[in-house]
Amino acid sequence: MPKGYEVQRLDLKSEDRVVAAVPKGSRFIALDEHGREYTTESFARLLQAPSAFVLGAADGLSAETKAAADLVVRLSAMTLPHAIAQLVLLEQMYRGATLLTGHPYHRK
Repeated sequence: MPKGYEVQRLDLKSEDRVVAAVPKGSRFIALDEHGREYTTESFARLLQAPSAFVLGAADGLSAETKAAADLVVRLSAMTLPHAIAQLVLLEQMYRGATLLTGHPYHRK
């Protein structure tokens, strides 16, 4: 990960508390099946600014939470189990970080 990034998992029952937990100065990115799709390269550019990614429960995030987000991102056109969605997000964060630092992990 680029300097200054950390991965933090919050198990919060109320989405209001999720939104409140987004650190000040961070971009709030909601993960949702109806969000915008990004290429690996464009996703890497998202990582250049501090961001907080929020993945909802099995039923997804509420319309209010998605409206409060700065961006709504789709990880895949396929339906993914929650644990796999977390894994895909972490892998793309790692891949993006390697792209930003010029590491050869990502190949075209």
